[in-house]
Amino acid sequence: MKKTVLILTAVMLLVSLCCAAAADGMLAGGWAPAEDTAMTQERTELLQKALDGLVGVKYEGVAYLGSQVVAGRNHCILCKATAVAPDAVPKYVLVFIYEDLQGNATIMNFADFDFGALCEYGSAK
Repeated sequence: MKKTVLILTAVMLLVSLCCAAAADGMLAGGWAPAEDTAMTQERTELLQKALDGLVGVKYEGVAYLGSQVVAGRNHCILCKATAVAPDAVPKYVLVFIYEDLQGNATIMNFADFDFGALCEYGSAK
C-alpha cells in the first residue's frame, strides 16, 4: 500500500510540475507520464548505464515516472539513494536521464524527493 501511495504521489508531482512548465512554454516536447511505472529490465539497464562511473551513492530504481521526446529521449526515474557509508540513511530522489539517438545515457539532474513537503497531515498549522 505504501509503495502504491509513493508511486501515485510521485507521478502526481511529476505531472503537476510538467503541466506548470508547459503552461509557461518551457517544454518543447512535453513530458508524458508512464502508463506502467514498473522498473523493467530495460529501464533498470538504462539507469545503470547512466550511473556508470558514479561512486559514493547506491541508486535503486523504484518507479519509472515518464519520458519526454527530444533529440533522443529524457527519462525520469524515482530512485532510493543510499550513500555508501556505515549507517547511511536512504532518501528518495528523482533521477533525470538523457538518452541520445545512439542509445548513450547520461544524468541530466538529480532532484530530492521530500515527502514532508507533500503532506501536512498532523502538522501544527
